Amino acid sequence: MNIQVMPEHKLSSVAPLKMYNVEKKDVELILVKDQNGVQYTSSSILATPTWGKKLDFLLSVIGFAVDLANVWRFPYLCYKNGGGAFLIPYLLFLFIAGMPLFYMELALGQYNREGAATVWKICPVFKGVGYTVIIIALYVGFYYNVIIAWSIYYLFSSFTSELPWQHCNNTWNSPLCKDPKHFNSSTSLGNTPYAKYKRTPAAEFYTREVLRLHESHGIHDLKEPRWELSLCLGLVVFILYFSLWKGVKSSGKVVYITATMPYVVLLVLLVRGVTLPGAMNGIRAYLHIDLNKLNDPQVWIEAATQIFYSLGAGFGVLIAFASYNKFNNNCYRDAILTSTINCITSFFSGFAIFSVLGYMAHEHGTTLFIIYPEAISTLPGSTFFAIFFFIMLLTLGIDSSMGGMEAVITGLTDDFKILRRNRKLFTFVTAFGTFLVALLCITKGGIYIFTLLDTYAAGTSILFGVLVEAIGVSWFYGVDRFSEDIERMMGFKPGLYWRLCWKFVSPVFLLVVVLASIVTTSELKYEDYVFPRWSVWMGWGIALSSMLFVPFYAIYKFLSLPGTFKQRIAYCITPEHEHHLVEEGNVRQFKLKHWLAI
Repeated sequence: MNIQVMPEHKLSSVAPLKMYNVEKKDVELILVKDQNGVQYTSSSILATPTWGKKLDFLLSVIGFAVDLANVWRFPYLCYKNGGGAFLIPYLLFLFIAGMPLFYMELALGQYNREGAATVWKICPVFKGVGYTVIIIALYVGFYYNVIIAWSIYYLFSSFTSELPWQHCNNTWNSPLCKDPKHFNSSTSLGNTPYAKYKRTPAAEFYTREVLRLHESHGIHDLKEPRWELSLCLGLVVFILYFSLWKGVKSSGKVVYITATMPYVVLLVLLVRGVTLPGAMNGIRAYLHIDLNKLNDPQVWIEAATQIFYSLGAGFGVLIAFASYNKFNNNCYRDAILTSTINCITSFFSGFAIFSVLGYMAHEHGTTLFIIYPEAISTLPGSTFFAIFFFIMLLTLGIDSSMGGMEAVITGLTDDFKILRRNRKLFTFVTAFGTFLVALLCITKGGIYIFTLLDTYAAGTSILFGVLVEAIGVSWFYGVDRFSEDIERMMGFKPGLYWRLCWKFVSPVFLLVVVLASIVTTSELKYEDYVFPRWSVWMGWGIALSSMLFVPFYAIYKFLSLPGTFKQRIAYCITPEHEHHLVEEGNVRQFKLKHWLAI
């Protein structure tokens, strides 16, 4: 029997066990201490399990947050946007928005012990944003699992004495394929930069063997799914299902492998990379400081979006993971620790990536960069390093995908009890559903569907979702009340810095990023292929399909409540456990003091 400190409003009256259709193991004894020091005892139905160990939770959060964006996209952005100078806007946005939003979601989930939808009992009118992030997490699963399937395909292809992308003698190579070993500084590639030359063996392996892109004429010409990739995708879904079917009891153990393996591989690649000739040139290119780049607004926009997507706030995953914590867990320390590890990993991975790319530049007498698998293929013992590299990509992808699917499952099972009673079946249906939709992304024109989903499914929509979430918590529920909730859990209130960020800085930051993402939208392209207008409208339809849950649910909630217009508004913005105050005419949000509180 567990003993746990819970907030006053979570008290449930003592009732005979037969009133509830549960077993004895589902009942916990809760001791609640009121402000006068008097203890009350009550029985409460505990439908939500907890993490087996604290480390299970930490590794799950780290595994979700540390993904491909850390290992590849951050080093690329750093190199592109002024090297070390890029760290200035990156760290600024980390401290004023990244960490505060990360902390907010962990505290919100832990205090209420609910998923992304039902957590909005604190302000019912915002429940729609819970459905928004759940739908977005589901959409992301449709295409993110495809990246993992590609990694598995590359991994299987690496178990050869000679990597298949080392030469042009394969059946899938075109007559125009050129072996990089024959390139030198005087090699003529027409007007095409070496870094963008698409006829190397590695480039053709990806486009002509993995994607079979040359057999499709565009998004209107998808053809059939590739059976090899279908098997890889099926394996991904199989791993996800058996990692999640028992909830945190099973997923909390899988992350011991998936969250730690990338660090082992990065260390191996770094040690090998720095011993190569020319490695320091690559590292210097990665860290060079060009402060003039900071005059470009695009650099600041990319730093803002990178810190946001890298930490993963807004997807409902952090809320879901934190809902399985013990009530008095120090989520403040967890937020600082995990977000710091996330950013250090991004920075550290750049050394492993650019040391090898610097070696390639040395080999070819050029400062341009080429794709990483090709770089690995030139190393002595290339098969070993390729296997290690793609295992890293696999593990990076799996735990991030597990987090997204857990957000969907937790969010909906907390809201619909029939799904909670049949969690294993619902997990299977969710996993199999993502498999069926993902098949579109592994057709011979599937990269176009992938690009469409990657651009619109979790672009502006997720920024919009977390903006509404921040406003709902900080303004309507109230930063002061949210701080009191945190004090009940951990015994101390958040400092003024955090409260100012939650109420003012983070919402403004998110609003600017949302507007920037809309203003900077350009025509959708994949390499030289320009998407037709109808597909762009379809993409915006996908984005709106999640965002519209916010206004539609707000309208539904308002119309479904009893009372006058003013009473309905009051019920919409008052926490459910305080609805009796509405009847008394004592509505906190109708007072100026509520809106001015910090």
